[in-house]
Amino acid sequence: MANEPALPKDIRSGRIPVLDLHPQQPGDRFPAKAVVGDVVPFSAAAFREGHDRIGVTLVLRSPSGGAQRVPMEPLEDGHDRYEALALVDEQGTWSWHVEAWADEWATWHHNAEIKIAADIDAELMATMGSQLLARAAREASAADAAVLTSAAKALASTSAPVLQRWAAVNDPATLAAIDRSRPRSLVTASETLQLKVERTRAGVGAWYELFPRSEGAVQREDGTWQSGTFATAAKRLPAVKAMGFDVLYLPPVHPIGEVNRKGPNNTLTPQPGDPGSPWAIGSKDGGHDTIHPDLGTIDDFRAFVRAAADAGLEVAMDLALQAAPDHPWVAEHPEWFTTLPDGSIAFAENPPKKYQDIYPVNFDNDPAGIVAEVLRLIEQWVGCGVEIFRVDNPHTKPLWFWEHVIAQVNAKHPDVVFLAEAFTRPAMMQALGKVGFQQSYTYFAWRNTKAELEEYLREVTGTQAAWFKPAFWVNTPDILTEYLQFGGVPAFKVRAAIAATAVPTWGMYAGYELIEDVARPGAEEAIDNEKYEYRPRDWQRAERNGTTIAPYIAKLNEIRAEHPAIRQLWALDVHWSDDDAVLVYSKHVDARFTQTGEDDTILVVANVDPHSARQTTVHLDLTKLGLRPGDAFEAHDLITGETWQWSDHNFVRLDAFVEPVHVISVRRSGA
Repeated sequence: MANEPALPKDIRSGRIPVLDLHPQQPGDRFPAKAVVGDVVPFSAAAFREGHDRIGVTLVLRSPSGGAQRVPMEPLEDGHDRYEALALVDEQGTWSWHVEAWADEWATWHHNAEIKIAADIDAELMATMGSQLLARAAREASAADAAVLTSAAKALASTSAPVLQRWAAVNDPATLAAIDRSRPRSLVTASETLQLKVERTRAGVGAWYELFPRSEGAVQREDGTWQSGTFATAAKRLPAVKAMGFDVLYLPPVHPIGEVNRKGPNNTLTPQPGDPGSPWAIGSKDGGHDTIHPDLGTIDDFRAFVRAAADAGLEVAMDLALQAAPDHPWVAEHPEWFTTLPDGSIAFAENPPKKYQDIYPVNFDNDPAGIVAEVLRLIEQWVGCGVEIFRVDNPHTKPLWFWEHVIAQVNAKHPDVVFLAEAFTRPAMMQALGKVGFQQSYTYFAWRNTKAELEEYLREVTGTQAAWFKPAFWVNTPDILTEYLQFGGVPAFKVRAAIAATAVPTWGMYAGYELIEDVARPGAEEAIDNEKYEYRPRDWQRAERNGTTIAPYIAKLNEIRAEHPAIRQLWALDVHWSDDDAVLVYSKHVDARFTQTGEDDTILVVANVDPHSARQTTVHLDLTKLGLRPGDAFEAHDLITGETWQWSDHNFVRLDAFVEPVHVISVRRSGA
């Protein structure tokens, strides 16, 4: 292998330019991110002057030092981009770079094919080819060296016509050997980049949100309520796991402020016994390091975390950095808040909304003290077995704070995961992912038409997937979109099916499976919101009456577990239909990266109009499914069990009131 020539010292582009590497964060201030099990598309632009051919290689090194060299193939985009897929299967920081090199064999072979056929410089081309084969033989294994040496001698011999010798060069054994020992010269390496690979749950999971106080809550004769506890909530764990969820997310479980406590439906007139919003944290009973006495003790919380783990669930805890007016912080650290000219402390506001039960923290008054307190709190709950934190409104805190805190926590606890609940401007949402948040809520809830969804799916699985890991939530205590309010069961099925199959992480809030679709007048949230009152649900009655889509949710999560393609963020491609309400997308991972040694391909066809039946023609780019144009395949619907013979163009009819979504496993015909 020849070395890079000595170029002038001020040259930064190298002999063969290698530019625009991906995955990479803009500016490369922070490493790109992936999770264990990701099949990462590495790409770069590479080219050289003139018409000679080049080769491009990905050089990837794992945290433990293992290295692999993966050939990169040109993309069919006409922009000199090369790509290689590689599985990252080890947690930690990987490093990688791209090498471009003069592919003398490809250049010679292309020229020789033309010239020898036209009898132009035929003997000269044969001599050049013989020399290349001899060079390759010196770098090859013993078996390949024998094949290459024999081919070199045959090509150099003048006892046979050049055309006959040319045919010998193209023997499959010779071509295979030269591929393994391709002569490389003018090798140029790109800069070295890093890829931070975190544990799988940092980017793959099905989340279920549950209020412990509602599970087992009992209404007394006088109309007041007895709160549920961690012990009663634990009885719900088997059912949550039976639906296939991985993560159980709990809203704040700390004492709730009594000053300015909110009543039902966010009113300012609570009645005795009203529990208040869990996000109004802190009272005489303690703050963020304390468990609400109605729920139990810290030991009870630890027992709940263990019970969840025994059921196959990981508990996610809410990290809401704000305080009720009677939080201990207010008396002990008044400097952590904003004092107004009249001496009062500023409430949280998002005009015209005002949260009289919450004081926001002012991170500029005592940043060191606040950081130390937050690190202490996280350390305490990690010690209780929690390694996932759903962070409330992180966009209302300084970006530097999260960069520092997440780095400090992950340096000591690399398995800790932070989910950003940030419904805000794109720049801030993206920045939170860049500085450390492992995943984020998204705008998915408000993307409902075919056109909106196509655009958004391309966005979240495109370039930004290197740092922004989307979580598709179908609802939350604060979000009940008009689509769900007026779409009935079909709407709830459609949203769940898309969320569960389009991205690796999705979530839902309890009650979704019961089609809770009545909104508080004038608001985009459920009436009798559980944030402000107890809301026990009769799960068994719903099951007996068939008024739950829990079996449908379980089927979606079962499909996720069985099909690795769904768990790949970068694997999504959008296809086309002739109907403006029929969305089509696929996710594909080839056999090199599956445990079965077979391709895994999921094709989703969704009628996003929950009020009608739609029929149309679906047009597929079969190359995105691991097939060739014109190939036939078996389309097996994993929801209904039906199977059809499909190809590039297929008739589809989806009745929203029967089954609004096909979730199809693509099978090669005859397989």
